[in-house]
Amino acid sequence: MGDSIVVVGGGPGGLFLATLLARQDATATVTVYERNRRSDAFGFGVVFSDATLREIDAADPVLRDALAGHGTHWDRIEVRSDGESYGFAGNGMAAIHRKTLLRLLQDNAEAAGVDVRYGTVAPPIVELAAAHDLVVGADGTSSTVRAYLEEQTDLGQSVTTASAKFIWFATEHIFDGLTFLHRRSEHGNLAVHGYPISGELSTFIVETDHETWERAGLGEFDVTQPPGRSDERSKAYLAELFADDIDGAPLVANNSRWANFRTRRTTTWFRDNVVLLGDAVHTAHFSVGSGTKMAMEDAIELARQLGLHQDLPTALGAYQDARTPAVARIQDAAIPSLAWWERFGQYQRDLDPFTFAFHFFSRSIAVDRIERRDPALVALARARWVEQHGTDALHTPLDLAGGRTAGRALELAVKDGRTQLCEAGGPVMSVSASADGAVTLVDAPDDESDLAKAAHSLPDRGAVVITGGTPLTRILLSEEARLRRGLVAVVVDDLSDAAIETAVLAGRVDAVARPLGEAL
Repeated sequence: MGDSIVVVGGGPGGLFLATLLARQDATATVTVYERNRRSDAFGFGVVFSDATLREIDAADPVLRDALAGHGTHWDRIEVRSDGESYGFAGNGMAAIHRKTLLRLLQDNAEAAGVDVRYGTVAPPIVELAAAHDLVVGADGTSSTVRAYLEEQTDLGQSVTTASAKFIWFATEHIFDGLTFLHRRSEHGNLAVHGYPISGELSTFIVETDHETWERAGLGEFDVTQPPGRSDERSKAYLAELFADDIDGAPLVANNSRWANFRTRRTTTWFRDNVVLLGDAVHTAHFSVGSGTKMAMEDAIELARQLGLHQDLPTALGAYQDARTPAVARIQDAAIPSLAWWERFGQYQRDLDPFTFAFHFFSRSIAVDRIERRDPALVALARARWVEQHGTDALHTPLDLAGGRTAGRALELAVKDGRTQLCEAGGPVMSVSASADGAVTLVDAPDDESDLAKAAHSLPDRGAVVITGGTPLTRILLSEEARLRRGLVAVVVDDLSDAAIETAVLAGRVDAVARPLGEAL
């Protein structure tokens, strides 16, 4: 490990890394440049699931102690829509005010001998790289360190901008736990992610689609001005819309402005003696609550590899290799969650309140895993289905334009150029690529941006079997077909019985056909 280290950015990831490095090597000089003052903290709460805290706790108890002394904890997620409320238990989570967490991390870093320079913009990165053994970019999504690296090399970056708009407030109303509020206004659908972060405040994140945001006139604030001022017009509008949900409690602003979430993926995390961590190199949608966690886990791995390897390129390469798969798993898990939030208004309009809630709860988890956490929730979903259909979801017959299946788990076979839907007893009916057939074969797109074009290929009536594309785009096209076009939709995918049951109970599909041979 080098004996002169600079960290650009004094957020949780940067402070945590600086502390670990200073403790790991008493001879090292560790400096943090933080452009904000020590007392500044933009944003409100940060969330950690119980399952994700173990590695951070093993490296340093600061987060565990912070949550125990200053945080809040809950087990149940709740969805409220159209006057009804449904919960999903067994989801242990904890949250803390970002300002409180930063203060404790600052204290830790200073106690470890880190030179934290508050209110100080870092010198040019080229100068830092020449003067120090290691420069770490922990300076967030607008990273100046990443910009420097991009000038030197191709980092293999991709950035995807979500269509949904979001804004971050707090409220003096204290939620019982993670609570999702859904409201319809004359302008469209808006939703809140709310959760307690102290005894005085709850985080209050609002999302909506671009069209609703425009119709409500919420785009008047100039987001290009320097950080500090908040969008007061939006604050007033949202406080009135959600007044009944928060008992008329006021909203609290802190640099609160509308934005579109940007998912960043990066192939190369370092060059020479300059390396990135946290939001500077990767992001995942806040609905999976992992930004601060990922930054702190980056810090643990980077410190570990610097301690294991005297050769800096070897250490940085090992850090990148170790963290890339873990980050990719979180980002991949965030894809269906982000897709859900970009369409929640449609789902609220299309589905009854319970199915809407179950659709949300099951967006990235199947009934077998849900049942282990909350058996009562799954029992209710199954009971509602049986009450309506007379038998369980997997064994409910499905009428397919002249054919009838015995259940919802099918097979798709291609033989002698003919495509057929099958069950254990043999073929049910042929599938045609022509819209003239009773059951039409439709290809899903490879990318979500092409869904509207794919929807034009749907027939006016009958049933569709959806192949091609990705698991997500097949499901999204199925929802367009069955929820908005009134078609029977069968998705081709190699799913377990539990995953098929989940998709049927949640209203995503009418059935799933496992592919035999070349069907996909």
